[in-house]
Amino acid sequence: MNDFFLRFLNLLSRFDNTALFAASIIPYSIFLYYLYKIKSLNKVIKIGFSLTVLFVIVTIVISIFSLNYYHKSLVEVDLLHGSAEFFLTLSDFILLLGFIRMLNRLEVNNS
Repeated sequence: MNDFFLRFLNLLSRFDNTALFAASIIPYSIFLYYLYKIKSLNKVIKIGFSLTVLFVIVTIVISIFSLNYYHKSLVEVDLLHGSAEFFLTLSDFILLLGFIRMLNRLEVNNS
């Protein structure tokens, strides 16, 4: 079983995941479309999920810059990688604030 798993991981490592990464925007866009239709979610949660798209865009731009300027991938340039990851942290923080706000507005019924 262990040998099968290692061979499977080796097979997966040969595929270029760029197309999968690019195609992932389609289901996420559908998710955002239906998310914005839910009236019970506050606007902060919706903004937090939308900022994830900003993270993806910034990551792509910084990655292209890293390849062209430093001739290295994004993960090899710590300052640029940290800068890109900041946008993911920002979207996660906004999401957390939105869910905290939503939980604070729920009425607690103690029997």
